[in-house]
Amino acid sequence: MGDTHFETTSDGSRRLPPTTITPMKDALRIFACNANPALAAEICACLGLAPSPLEISRFSNDNLHVQIRENVRERDVFVVQPFTQPASDHILELMITLDALRSASARRVTAVIPYYSYARSDKKDAPRISITGRLIADMLATAGANRVLTMDLHADQVHGFFSVPVDHLTAIPTIVAHFRDHHDISNMVAVATDAGGAKRVGRFSERLGVPMAIIDKRRVSDTDVKQGQVVGDVEGKDVVIFEDEISTGGTLLATIHTLKAAGARTIHAGAVHGVLCGPAIDRLRDAPIESVVVTNTVHMPPGKHLDKITQLSVAPLFAAAIERIHTGESVGKLFE
Repeated sequence: MGDTHFETTSDGSRRLPPTTITPMKDALRIFACNANPALAAEICACLGLAPSPLEISRFSNDNLHVQIRENVRERDVFVVQPFTQPASDHILELMITLDALRSASARRVTAVIPYYSYARSDKKDAPRISITGRLIADMLATAGANRVLTMDLHADQVHGFFSVPVDHLTAIPTIVAHFRDHHDISNMVAVATDAGGAKRVGRFSERLGVPMAIIDKRRVSDTDVKQGQVVGDVEGKDVVIFEDEISTGGTLLATIHTLKAAGARTIHAGAVHGVLCGPAIDRLRDAPIESVVVTNTVHMPPGKHLDKITQLSVAPLFAAAIERIHTGESVGKLFE
């Protein structure tokens, strides 16, 4: 697939050309739950819409209460809610909202989940555990989702967990465009932190037009990883580590040290989902890395801002996908 066609504004940001976004008909509604209302508002702005009113509160016994504050009968409805911390609260908010919309006779309800955190629970790699990525997919359909719109799942097979149609977007072209515009890529190598990420980094390196290398990684626990040799040439190179997400930063930090030992000249990182939980910010602040590029699928509060972190917007891409779903056009065409 080719790159998404964006235009650059006077402030250096990127957006879809105005001619690709047309005024929405009265049948479209976009609601925002509490995980990332800023992204939802930006999506609405791209589409020339205002977010539809939604009330989320709690009863005295801590039960969630959701009320749709406008008529959605026979409307095409989209609900924006990434699975960010506290993930369980945000998932339940979405489930109750989906059920409320179905009860209110919405014609079609699409769960817009920019970050589907349980995609990491995609296999049974220990005795007596749940494949939770599939469980959540089943719950979404049960709650009332007629389709799902998401971005860069941790594992491609999670797409198959859903019993409803799924549109799976990628932010790779957006991140590639940033590196092309802001860095000299003539000496650059894209690096996968383990063999499991090689396919994803292969797509990234192909779009960027640079070679790739792979790190031999062994995961000890959720927060501890050990790495061995670099497969590929990184000595004297400007390397960009590419991941689907950065959570605690443990894998990224271990990769940085491995690459430094292998003679990398400069190190950058790109990831779609900047989760940045636990010790991630402290690790990035002290790490010998020049820049970290993430998107706004996950809200980044002021306490997580660092000079070396750049956050790119994927709102234009989600807006374009929503418009195409609403009008019955191909979402895949966005990447041709």
